[in-house]
Amino acid sequence: MADRMSTRVRYDRIRDNGAISRTKNGHLKRKERASRDARMAGLIRAGQFPYTPAIQSWISTQLGVPFTQVTEDQAKALAK
Repeated sequence: MADRMSTRVRYDRIRDNGAISRTKNGHLKRKERASRDARMAGLIRAGQFPYTPAIQSWISTQLGVPFTQVTEDQAKALAK
C-alpha cells in the first residue's frame, strides 16, 4: 500500500498544478479571443443590423452596454 501523503503536501501540489494550468490555458484563451474578435468583426462588416444573437452578445461585451442601447454606428466602429 502507498504511503499516505500529508494534507499540506497534497494542497501544495494542487496549488502548483492549478497555477501551471491557469498559465497554459491563459495563453490558449488569448489566442482564441483574438481569432473570435477577427471573426466577429468580419461578420459585422458582412451582415446587416440587427445582428444574430452571438454577434449581439459580443458587441455588448465589447462596449459594456446592453445591445438594446447600441447604435448601428457603434457596432460598425467595432468592425474597423
